[in-house]
Amino acid sequence: MTIKRPSFRVGFLALASCLALGVAACGPTENTSASGVDSNRAPNPNAAAEIGAFLDAEIGEMSVLGRTAQEAELTWFANAAAPYQGMEIKVVSETIATHEYEAKVLAPAFTAITGIKVTHDLIGEGDLVEKLQTQMQSGENIYDAYVNDSDLIGTHWRYQQVRNLTDWMAGEGAAVTSPTLDLPDFIGSSFTTGPDKKLYQLPDQQFANLYWFRYDWFSDPRNKADFKAKYGYDLGVPVNWSAYEDIAAFFTGRTEDGRTVYGHMDYGKKDASLGWRFTDAWLSMAGNGDKGEPNGLPVDEWGIRVNEASQPVGSCVARGGDTNGPAAVYAITKYLEWLKAFAPPSAQGMTFSESGPVPAQGAIAQQMFWYTTFTADMVKPGLPVVNEDGSPKWRVAPSPRGAYWEPGQKLGYQDAGAWTLMKSTPVDRARAAWLYAQFVTSKTVDLKKSHEGLTFIRESTIQHPSFTERASKLGGLVEFYRSPARVQWSPTGTNVPDYPKLAQLWWQNIGDAASGAKTPQQAMDALCAAQEAVLERLERAGVQGALGPKLNTPEDPQVWFDRPGAPKPKLANERPPPETVDYDALVQSWNAPN
Repeated sequence: MTIKRPSFRVGFLALASCLALGVAACGPTENTSASGVDSNRAPNPNAAAEIGAFLDAEIGEMSVLGRTAQEAELTWFANAAAPYQGMEIKVVSETIATHEYEAKVLAPAFTAITGIKVTHDLIGEGDLVEKLQTQMQSGENIYDAYVNDSDLIGTHWRYQQVRNLTDWMAGEGAAVTSPTLDLPDFIGSSFTTGPDKKLYQLPDQQFANLYWFRYDWFSDPRNKADFKAKYGYDLGVPVNWSAYEDIAAFFTGRTEDGRTVYGHMDYGKKDASLGWRFTDAWLSMAGNGDKGEPNGLPVDEWGIRVNEASQPVGSCVARGGDTNGPAAVYAITKYLEWLKAFAPPSAQGMTFSESGPVPAQGAIAQQMFWYTTFTADMVKPGLPVVNEDGSPKWRVAPSPRGAYWEPGQKLGYQDAGAWTLMKSTPVDRARAAWLYAQFVTSKTVDLKKSHEGLTFIRESTIQHPSFTERASKLGGLVEFYRSPARVQWSPTGTNVPDYPKLAQLWWQNIGDAASGAKTPQQAMDALCAAQEAVLERLERAGVQGALGPKLNTPEDPQVWFDRPGAPKPKLANERPPPETVDYDALVQSWNAPN
């Protein structure tokens, strides 16, 4: 996941000036030295025994493949790795349960089977991005492969400092590309594909940001009757923000399970974690941006507009952007209102990591913005939100939509950590790392890995009977990933030309609104101006060539409001009639024939 983006200490301008001199000035881009690699070397003689031992001890029947197919797939890895036996490679990912399983279990198994010695480092995401930026800047091969967020897809596509995997698999990586990779089986490949239709990253884990609620309280006859009497409609999963607001007001101060509870949870400290609270699609949930999947075009959920050549042309409304438009201001306004009125008072001074455990403590009725990577921590025995039989008292459901949202728009965020090969990595080391990346995402191991981390990447895994059996213990997670709603959740798209530099602007500016130093409109005006200052520097430096920004000339905002699509003019009524849906009926509708 992305316990996200604390700081980015590598200088953007240093990187820009380096790249402006040409790729070669930033260090080597394609080292094709084959030193130490013997293409005639025989496979690891112990491979068959190691494969059998690994499958017996770790996989068993917990795979979408039968035993014969498992053995065949892993035997291919042993054979393809033969020239690279004895090579030591280093890869890196952030620290979440999925990657811990890879580092502790799958990396040693890969080494035993292939003879390639893998060091899989686990570090914080800020440190990971710093290492990646340093490698881009210097050409020094710090890591042979990175698992970094697909939020950087626009950065990777424009700077062209990573290998595009489409060409890699057809060219230099062909001999080490698994015949059973099955790219169509990856549910997040659209997130890691550039506007040029090339795949730049291979998904390794992903999870969604969903609506979380206390199913037991929502199902309670007393609560249902009281809510209906007060609001005139049924208590249920809120379809829109109007209903969410009513439910938050209803539960705040109410007594449940012998304690006073709150109708909402969030956090508000001016801290780096506040930034991704919003870049992770909060504005899209309100209705910011244009229609489109996986991201709105020409205006995305960050409010950045691109032209027909995918060049960013503006962030402020005056240039056709939507970062400071009515939908964005509405999104910030509601965030602040709900935080102050319906969340515990301490939430206003919390960071992400401090607020995360609070719903599991049993005094929160609902949360609009909840990451499913925490599912495993929310079903631990003995928690106030877990029944004695191990089933959860809570459920997850699709996020409610804001007043500006229209059908066809993105509705939420989905994090996708994905394998990335830098061009500065020598080709033989990249080949060995690519084998490891495919091994830890292979059909042989993915089902077991997904049961460990609950971060799905393959359709075959999601549909496996073992998850049908486990679904009742996971609070709706499986049902969501099997539902047609899933496609409306996606990571940051390709409109964002330099993710690390732009992302850090959000917490600084929105933090001013959270602290009361600025109004929501003032904060978003400052944010869009700051984003455009970065876009202007990129355009002036020319470091992204024909793919880089080309800013529009500012116009009267009304000119853009009068045109179709985003930015949308301010609504006369930002509180449409509230709407809810029964959770069980919602899940049943997903299974109904079209």
